[in-house]
Amino acid sequence: MDLKPVKTEDGSYTAYSEVFDECYHSTRDGALKESLKKHVEPAFSLVDPKKESITILDICFGLGYNTLATLYYLQKEDLAYRVEILSPEMDEELVRSLYRFPYPEALKPFVHVLKSISEEGGYEDERVRIELFFGDAREFLRTTNAKFDIVYQDAFSPKKNPLLWTREYFAQLGAHLLPKSVVTTYSSATPVRMGMVENGLHVYLPPSADVRSGTIASPSEDLPLERIDMRLKRERNPSAASLSDKEFI
Repeated sequence: MDLKPVKTEDGSYTAYSEVFDECYHSTRDGALKESLKKHVEPAFSLVDPKKESITILDICFGLGYNTLATLYYLQKEDLAYRVEILSPEMDEELVRSLYRFPYPEALKPFVHVLKSISEEGGYEDERVRIELFFGDAREFLRTTNAKFDIVYQDAFSPKKNPLLWTREYFAQLGAHLLPKSVVTTYSSATPVRMGMVENGLHVYLPPSADVRSGTIASPSEDLPLERIDMRLKRERNPSAASLSDKEFI
């Protein structure tokens, strides 16, 4: 695979997907900055610090930034969690090619992890276990028994990959969440938030982090964040609706 790196505003590189006609990250916010500020940092700020182990679902692995940024953050903050990261990814050829990608300096200490992932489909040491599942994310959710503390909801956009943003998808995802689970996403679209709320999740504004705001979702109704009132949004826009599988299948 001939990955074409695209430089982003923070100096790190993303890539353009011809299949989805979209970059893997916001070029404006920056690839590394987006992973840290929209996913990793807000998620870990909300996890119970007393937990000994954390299980993370990374939807989808892509260029691996969210997973690698998690390792970077754990090391930088000297966090002692035992972490398991499970990640479905349709494009196995992409993953096998990632050892050639120009990652930022902050992530280069984890090149051995990336090498193991690209060659073996996973990585494990005494503190971290990473496993990729090559195939459809929804099929993975149908077959796994795992429960997740953190979900990085980071698929291509609802316009480009709608089946990973429908209310049926969020029903599948919700079955794998714990009472205090945290779902992070870059999307602030009303149909996405409605699909979450229709499946029992509460939606919140993320903490300010010098990036465009997305959404935090959780089964918990008492996260220390500003709640988003979707009832008011429905009243203001009665035609607004969540996405449904039947629109795309």
